[in-house]
Formats: sequence, structure tokens, C-alpha cells
Amino acid sequence: MKYVLISTLAIVMLASAPIAHAESPAKVTINQELEQKVIEWRRDIHQHPELSNREFRTAGVVAEHLRSLGMEVTTEIAHTGVVGILRGGRPGPTIALRADMDALPVQELTDVPFASTATGEYRGREVPVMHACGHDLHVAMLMGAAEYLAGMQGQLEGTVMFIFQPAEEGAPEGEEGGAELMLKEGLFESVKPEAVLGIHVWSAATTGHIGYRKGPLMASSDRFEIRVRGEQTHGSRPWGGVDPIVAASQIINNVQTIVSRQVNITKAPAVVSFGIVEGGVRNNIIPDEVYLEGTIRNFDMGIRDQIFEKLTTTAQMTAAASGASADVTIHEGYPVTVNDPELVARMMPTTQRVVGNEHIYEADLVTGAEDFSFYAMEVPGMFVFLGITPPEQDPATAPSNHSPYFYADEAALRVGTELFINWVLDYPSAP
Repeated sequence: MKYVLISTLAIVMLASAPIAHAESPAKVTINQELEQKVIEWRRDIHQHPELSNREFRTAGVVAEHLRSLGMEVTTEIAHTGVVGILRGGRPGPTIALRADMDALPVQELTDVPFASTATGEYRGREVPVMHACGHDLHVAMLMGAAEYLAGMQGQLEGTVMFIFQPAEEGAPEGEEGGAELMLKEGLFESVKPEAVLGIHVWSAATTGHIGYRKGPLMASSDRFEIRVRGEQTHGSRPWGGVDPIVAASQIINNVQTIVSRQVNITKAPAVVSFGIVEGGVRNNIIPDEVYLEGTIRNFDMGIRDQIFEKLTTTAQMTAAASGASADVTIHEGYPVTVNDPELVARMMPTTQRVVGNEHIYEADLVTGAEDFSFYAMEVPGMFVFLGITPPEQDPATAPSNHSPYFYADEAALRVGTELFINWVLDYPSAP
């Protein structure tokens, strides 16, 4: 796909102007002062990354900012989550905007002057921490949108919920977290939005380009464990026991037929992959047990349930055929991230006006997962990708999200901030 550089010229902010609901409303832009604030927020957060459920400093920065804007602010939801409520001066709908705050246990290898040197505890060890997925940009863009919209509160139609979410990358072992816990703790109970919108920065696209997709966008993500139990015996006398290694290898092979032969892959793609195979301590001892672990990804919740059932049956029956047994545990993770088609269509004119139609592309299905999916199961949701790779670089070869070399062109911050703002302003009158 050919990518075109989007203009990053600063334009005067129109915060004091009333909103006109014409058939083609004007694009609202931010001024250089607010853009610079967004950049500075991003750099500060990038330099001080925090792991999931430990976003204490970031949450404090966000909460202080929202309070300074006069919002109703709730903190410590789902451990460190922050929610700001901005009630406009004119009646209208409620719309939610979401940004995630957590970083990753990755050592930063970029040469930016604000590179992270932070560390944190992960699985009992001290590890380097980096915003290797761009959540620092998400937070900064939403803080910028909050400031702009609060500055025109009297002219604002309806209510805006600003969700700053912890633990999108997954809560630490033994803890709950993220979008699911925010909802569990009542996020949408007192103020329930009509729609929720989110942006994720994306290294696989040129700065300022927007990837969208109606319907399924990102896969569900689930983890499974299989314990194959046999009977220990000497390697020279395999008939003296039950070999769980052979049974496990047969399970691995037979599980591959679930996607290729047992579910309708014309409806939605699916992946079942093994990532861990552990068993045995010595070359001439057949062990009692083999441990298998893997991941399931797919784009249809019905097919997801089928895979769960067939994985369990296949493992158990295959093990039984060898005289072994298999205990299967499936840990449900994130559901499929589904964009509401009507909401995408409703906000498309706004998106086109903000970034230019030539900078919008239909995104491919992504087998990565996002817990934005939990919000979109409660209310109509729209999640888009925002390109952050400089135009002089090929996005296909740019370091990916989660890479220690992950780099974001800060020109994208203006685009994301203006998208949030314009979506909110246009939503009440959008067809």
C-alpha cells in the first residue's frame, strides 16, 4: 500500500467558538501550544513507564490534570484507573474515550533523549520497563483532548467520559486488572456511554494514517494448559509404563486438525499454537507427566467456544488411546475486538475530514488482542490504528510494537488528539 505524508502544520485552536452543526462541519484543530503540551506529556510518561497495575505515577499525573480542568474525577478503579467526566453545557449523548497507561518489561534500545531507564518487578524479578507499545502516546493524546474539550464546556453537547485504563497488557499473575476489572467495578453503572472510541498507535503504518475495519478487527486471546499423565518407566522398557511424551506428541499433531478440519474457517480465521512443551529429566527415563501450553486466537466468539470444546475432547481422547490421561485447562483472556459497523460508518466522515481520505485504509485482521474488546461488548465500540512511522521509513520494516527499538513519530500526536476531539464534537449530529 502506498502511504502519503499527512500535513503537520499547526493551526489556531478554536476552543471558544460555538459548534455549528452543518452538513459538513469544519475540522477542529489544536494550536501549537496544546500540541507542545501533548508532546511534553508523552515524553514525561515515556521516561517514567510503569508495569500493569502499578501505574501509580501515571495515574497521578492524569488525575491532577483532569481535576485542574474541573472534571468529576474517580481514581483507583481497577487499582490505578482514572476516569474523568465532563458534562457539557448543552444536552446530548454520552460518549467515552479510552487510553491505556501500562508499559512492558522491555529494555529500551532507542536513542531518543527521553528513553526509559526505569525498572520494575515482573514475575519476581527486577526488569527494565519501556513504553514499547505506545500507551504513553495514548495517554498524552487523551489528556490533550480533555483539555481542549474542557475549554469549551459551555458549548459542548452531552457528556464525555475519559477512561485512563491500567493493565491492558495483562494483570500480574494472581491479580485482576484492565478493562474487564474496570467494568466489574462499575465503570458503566452510574454513567453509561452510547459509544466508546479508542486509538492505538501502529508502527506498521505511516505517520497520520488511520487503519479502520468494520466488524472483527483484533483476535480473541486465550491460553491453554494440558497436563498429559502417564506412568514412569525405564527408557529401555517402555512397555513397563505409559509414555506421556508419545501421547503429548500425538496431541500436538491431532490438535492441528481442529482449525484445518473441524471448524468452518470460511467464517473466520483461527490459530491454535503450542508454545511450551516440558517433560522428562533424563534420556533413559520415561517420565510420569508432560506439560503443554499454548495460545488460541480467532475472530468469532462462536468458533472460539467450538475450539475450546474440541481442544479438550481431542486432548483427552488422544491421551486415552495411549493409555494416558490429559487434564485440559483453558484460561479465557480477551474476547474478539469488534467494531460496530454503524458506529464506524457514522464516524467515517469525521475521520476523513480530520486526516484526509487518502490517509485512510482498511486494516487487515490482526491476530494480536486488545482488552478494548470488553468495552465494545457493553456498548457500540470503534477502535482504529494510528500510524506512527515517519514517512521516510518503510512501515513494513519498522520495529514493531513491543520491540525494544519501537519508535513513534510525535507528529502523530496532533492527529490522534484532533481525532478524539472531532469525534466528540461531531457525534451528536452525525447521521
